[in-house]
Amino acid sequence: VLLKEQQQSLGGPFFCGSQMTAADIAWVPFLERYAAQLPCLHEGLNPRDAKTYPHLNQWFEAMETTVPAYACRVRGNPSSWRKVLTMAGYGNAGVPPSVVERMEDFDLEEGRPQTEEKKIVDQRLWEAYISTRPYLALTPSAEAGRVLLHNRDAIVKDTLKRAGSLEGMGIPLDEKGLDDAMRALATILVYGSAEDGHYDELEAASHEAMNVQGVLEMAGFLDQRMCVPRDMGCTSAAAIKRLAALRLT
Repeated sequence: VLLKEQQQSLGGPFFCGSQMTAADIAWVPFLERYAAQLPCLHEGLNPRDAKTYPHLNQWFEAMETTVPAYACRVRGNPSSWRKVLTMAGYGNAGVPPSVVERMEDFDLEEGRPQTEEKKIVDQRLWEAYISTRPYLALTPSAEAGRVLLHNRDAIVKDTLKRAGSLEGMGIPLDEKGLDDAMRALATILVYGSAEDGHYDELEAASHEAMNVQGVLEMAGFLDQRMCVPRDMGCTSAAAIKRLAALRLT
């Protein structure tokens, strides 16, 4: 009710009108967490439902489509917020099956290919974000690849520590195999797709990289291990999730 009144009286989607203010910054960690977790905990309770919560949905849309720094680097992604539920105190019984099932359904949905409209919006936001950050890659997907390459050694070591629990998952469990899979994954991410219009020189290498042992399985492992925005931005992490989903097709 308060947000509805504020939007109507001040004329804008944000808490204090047409511009983001400290009020939005203070509320965003709570509201993005509620939007990710509540639909898993209670069927039918979705803060992003435009019919039930139109003004709140307008606020989410404004934050995610008009504030480049938030959309590209600050925002926590729903997947990371949902992982927190698995750490909650449910007792010896573990996470309720109904919660797990909803979490898996949302993960599958978020792994689907982007629509053309979503690609355009994400790239527009990304270009605005990197306009003052020339050290970043030219696309969100390529930035994911850059981050993986930069942290490749640490990721390989972290993966090898968990080798016992990863047997049979298709991930190479030797240092060279892991390094090859990491490099292949980074190549695919940096190239992105022909429609991106960037890094075209990597097209052939990207197609070859798809055949490297464990590359998609590695994407799935990283998707599960990653915390957004600690490890990378939301739009970059989404590129890894979409690749990880390919192993299920």
